[in-house]
Amino acid sequence: MLDIFLGCLLIAAAIFNLIAAIGLLRLPDVYTRMHAASKAGTFGSGLMLVTIAIHAGEINIASRALAGVAFFLLTAPISAHLLARAAYVAGIEPWSGSVRDDLKGHYKDKQGHLSSDDD
Repeated sequence: MLDIFLGCLLIAAAIFNLIAAIGLLRLPDVYTRMHAASKAGTFGSGLMLVTIAIHAGEINIASRALAGVAFFLLTAPISAHLLARAAYVAGIEPWSGSVRDDLKGHYKDKQGHLSSDDD
């Protein structure tokens, strides 16, 4: 029964990683691609590491796998945010079909300093 459960977890992880890969190939701009990679890719990798932790049966392997999950959950959103901000400051425009651009007109200079509505 455990093997069937672990197999289902691996299939789910592979599906999420496939969705992330398809998102990287098919989405129109760097911002939506980063979203696909950071959300679906992190969840798929996390599921794989949880599967390893359950299957291993040893506390040292399970603790390393769960530390990897924590590392993914802590670093993926931060790195995606920083990459998106760097792309925006560098002048990479969002896709023309984007609904709105909340940052338009709020950057003072190319150094990436945001201005508030009070400035």
